[in-house]
Amino acid sequence: MAAEEAGVVPRTPGCLCVLCGLPAAGKSTLALQVLRTARQRGWRAGVFPYDDLITEQAFQTRSAEDGEDMHTEWKLHRQAVLQCVEDFLERREPPSRRRINRAAWEQCIRPLLQPASYQAPLLFLLDDNFYYPSMRYEVFQLARKYSLGFCQVHLRCDLDTCVSRNQNRSEPIPTSVLLEMVKRLEPPNPQKNTWETNSLSLNSAESLSECDTQKVMELISSALSNPPSPVEDNTEQTEADRLKCATSVIHQADQACRRLVSDAMTTARGAQVPSEKMRSLVAQLNQSKATFLQNLRRQLLQEASFSQEDVDVERVVGRAVDVFDRERKEILSRIINEKK
Repeated sequence: MAAEEAGVVPRTPGCLCVLCGLPAAGKSTLALQVLRTARQRGWRAGVFPYDDLITEQAFQTRSAEDGEDMHTEWKLHRQAVLQCVEDFLERREPPSRRRINRAAWEQCIRPLLQPASYQAPLLFLLDDNFYYPSMRYEVFQLARKYSLGFCQVHLRCDLDTCVSRNQNRSEPIPTSVLLEMVKRLEPPNPQKNTWETNSLSLNSAESLSECDTQKVMELISSALSNPPSPVEDNTEQTEADRLKCATSVIHQADQACRRLVSDAMTTARGAQVPSEKMRSLVAQLNQSKATFLQNLRRQLLQEASFSQEDVDVERVVGRAVDVFDRERKEILSRIINEKK
């Protein structure tokens, strides 16, 4: 009765299914195959592609060089999608938030509003890269809050295939975005994160088969029958805190490293380093920065006690960036000496 008074849809079985992987890995293709099969079973199913739902403003902001504002704005747009899903679960009202493409949202939820049996499951297929576990954990938290099933499907596809498919799209994304995504993507890891137990990995380098679709349907059916308990789990919360803190450290370290790279370029120009050497310097510094950030993130996530409550983030960032700064100075010195 309390749930009904609060406006929550009572006891309707449902599932939030995360489709993650590189751009052009085949997530949208799989989503359509699962959608067709789910509807054949009488389920109310919809695909929620983040690229369509998030307004163009977010993509423009994301590509700008405005540091923390860029990061924050993009995160807010992503969270707005899940907030709209929650609004639908509570009130079944269309979103009014500016960060969501309203026309795209209405198209996504239309199949969920069709007349159906009271016990017909609701299936939300969330189509995005979801490259960090923290992004996927937000979906899990929503599923747990409303006692919905939760599962993940990771599409494994080699970079060359993704690049080739992307180039054949009507609106391809820059290859540099794909290369950056390869560095950031952290596939589901049930051994490390207990909340990722309901996960499936499919090789999507070739065409996805009916067998693949059937495996996904079995995963979703299992998730529907075993929704996560709404009771808070301290272990999971600790993991979420660690992910949040690590993301904050990485972001701040990235901004600091960018400034150091810019300073190195200014120093090199002042030393009249030739243009071909300048290009080499940029390449070496960017590669060093990418490797440094990747190793830093891995190190942070391996420290079980690492969270914002007991760690001085600014101090951790400072110490970490000192490591990159030493390597930066070595690379700069080597390039300048080569000029002589």
